Amino acid sequence: MSNDPAALPEKAREEDAKVEFERKEGEPTSAFKGASWAALFIGVAAYLIGLFNATMELNEKGYYFAVLVFGLYSAVSLQKAVRDKEEGIPVTNIYFGISWIALMISILLIGIGLYNAGSIILSEKGFYGMAFVLSLFAAVTVQKNIRDTQRARERD
Repeated sequence: MSNDPAALPEKAREEDAKVEFERKEGEPTSAFKGASWAALFIGVAAYLIGLFNATMELNEKGYYFAVLVFGLYSAVSLQKAVRDKEEGIPVTNIYFGISWIALMISILLIGIGLYNAGSIILSEKGFYGMAFVLSLFAAVTVQKNIRDTQRARERD
């Protein structure tokens, strides 16, 4: 029998194709992974493009950039700590608490910064707030998808 795929009956080729692209148990769908990455890219890009085009001082831009980076890191760190605890992986209470506090501080800092920003009109404040929240949520989702995919593939 030939190894040429064209020589195989059509039904056998379809079954082989299904096996190659079959999702592992517990692995997120490609569409969900793609949507999560797209949301992260769109949120961060919109925030940064808005920041680049803003008519504020460079030190203010630095503040908002640092708050975004701090928020993204703290959100992913908290998600990992929560997931580790759920899966029985040891997480110290101090790290778990610091993760929560860091996320709350980043949200508080963006809120205070936008509230006190006299040079930003209300619609821009809403834009920054929404881009920030979208970015945090998407970062958590992307990290969760990566972990779920890795775990599903390790089970095989």
